[in-house]
Amino acid sequence: MAVYLLLTVLFSDNKSTRYTATFQLSCTPDSVITPSALPRTIVCKIIEPALHLPQEISLISREGPLDAMLADLAIHKVDMVLSDTPITSATSIKAYNHLLGESELSCFATFRLAKTFGKGFPQSMNGAPVLLPTAEYAVRHLLDTWFQDNNLHPSIRGQFDDSALIKSFGQAGLGEFFMSSAIEGEVCKNFNVKVIGRLKGIKQKYYAISAERKVKHPAVAEICDIARTALFSD
Repeated sequence: MAVYLLLTVLFSDNKSTRYTATFQLSCTPDSVITPSALPRTIVCKIIEPALHLPQEISLISREGPLDAMLADLAIHKVDMVLSDTPITSATSIKAYNHLLGESELSCFATFRLAKTFGKGFPQSMNGAPVLLPTAEYAVRHLLDTWFQDNNLHPSIRGQFDDSALIKSFGQAGLGEFFMSSAIEGEVCKNFNVKVIGRLKGIKQKYYAISAERKVKHPAVAEICDIARTALFSD
């Protein structure tokens, strides 16, 4: 008999308009795995160890509102919610934050765009076209704060709910964009862009939110450890 476990990836800030992406894993009861992280490339990196288990695993992705995911967490239909923002005491659901790690943000651009706006970073961002996540993303608030603190005024050419769209439009040369420094290599290789600078002092944090104070399942704990020791070890 298969056990279906949900792992929710949360892109959010502290507002009520949060959205989630849920990953459902099917496996035998004695080999339960529930990995994930943010953004999607990091999700793939953490999920990958589960896909190499001897047991067959089926991965299903779906999206939904935060309240529904936290409600499922409370009744153990969801094992973990992975988020870039911790759950607060204002939430009625009893849950616990587990910090997986943190990463600086890097600024990416096509080689052509980098010739014009790449030198003298970050001051070169004044007037530069940029592609940003919408306000529902916690990382957007980090970026807005960084722009303000450094007195930068880029030209916002697009705002997106989907990080994959940001990278696709960035690949097309429509603007500079920002992703976790932990996945620089993959972003540069897959989208034919280059890093033109890193946002010093800005750290995007990643949390696993569970209904348990301590993650007890050995497989879940192992995947969390992979995130802490391999992906976010710097």
